[in-house]
Amino acid sequence: MQIQSKLPNVGTTIFSIMSKMALEHNAINLSQGFPDFPLSAELIDGVHHYMKEGMNQYAPMPGVPVLRQRISEKLNRAYGISVDMDTEITVTSGAIEAINSAMTAVINAGDEVIIMDPAYDAYEPIINVNGAKAIGVSLTQPDYGIDWESVKARVSDKTRMILINSPHNPSGAIITAEDLRQLEALTRGTDILVLSDEVYEHIVFDGQEHQSVLRSPELRQRSIVTYSFGKTFHATGWRIGYMITPPELMAEIRKVHQYNTFTVHTPTQYAIADHLENPVNYESIAAMYQQKRDYFLEQMKDSRFVPVKASGTYFQLMNYSQISDMPDTEMAEWLTKEHGVASIPMSIFYQDRQDNKVLRFCFAKGEETLKAAAEILCKI
Repeated sequence: MQIQSKLPNVGTTIFSIMSKMALEHNAINLSQGFPDFPLSAELIDGVHHYMKEGMNQYAPMPGVPVLRQRISEKLNRAYGISVDMDTEITVTSGAIEAINSAMTAVINAGDEVIIMDPAYDAYEPIINVNGAKAIGVSLTQPDYGIDWESVKARVSDKTRMILINSPHNPSGAIITAEDLRQLEALTRGTDILVLSDEVYEHIVFDGQEHQSVLRSPELRQRSIVTYSFGKTFHATGWRIGYMITPPELMAEIRKVHQYNTFTVHTPTQYAIADHLENPVNYESIAAMYQQKRDYFLEQMKDSRFVPVKASGTYFQLMNYSQISDMPDTEMAEWLTKEHGVASIPMSIFYQDRQDNKVLRFCFAKGEETLKAAAEILCKI
């Protein structure tokens, strides 16, 4: 049988590769972005409760009403905006399904989508499988900021969408209010859509505020914004998130969503709705993760690795150029196999695979795990 692949250059993700390598070599896994500490017992009990209550059949396609209502209330609390629970909110099978359904609904063959390099590795394959082209614009070094003049230079009559991600995976950088103003100016008077991946919205450090595109009335009219309960509530395996967009866009996206996953796990939706009633459950996580970031940096202070400022997410970049000139993919493999600590090489997030001798470490781990990893890394 002859099969013409729609993604001929896509293989196993680097996250799967490094996690498998970590397992094979009994290494501490700071590569893939998942917490190794327990999530809320109250949340688990809530899922169990609704299972026993019989909430085990299909939920409404956009999500159960009470969860969409809680989401609307949360957005009002966080950003001072009013979001219609019936026409502007859809619960999805993780943020990645939201991104996939959104792109499938609104981009077509021949379109171009501007992404910021380094970019989360799922973006480009989703763009490509829809027959469009990803146009990478490199973020500035060493702060991973957006050079808006470079973005403007890449805009063409084929540009259908600009994709931004803040807090940014893999760098931990965040966009600013000035970035939003630049994006407003760049898209004003055009048909360009904005897809804003904000899954780490509640993990912002040092007293800074998350600058959601929803804060901008102008951008909100052209934006699709995606979120993740898995990231917020430390339950990445639950695969539940949601998206916000204006009604005319949501109507088209739901056409794809209903034939993609249709809906997501019903008892979990009810449990999360209950969990959202107490804002402390999501507003407290920034302080918790900042403590982990600071602890990891303190443990690494005597190493030859040089940290890159992380303003959000649960990832810490480390520059190893004072240690070796080895390519980052080889360095990550060597650290895993020979020293027992797994990380992610940053070059895999770039279209041109540029290598700045930087590795990404996930600090969403218990202190014992972080201390053990740092003790090894400090000896290198």
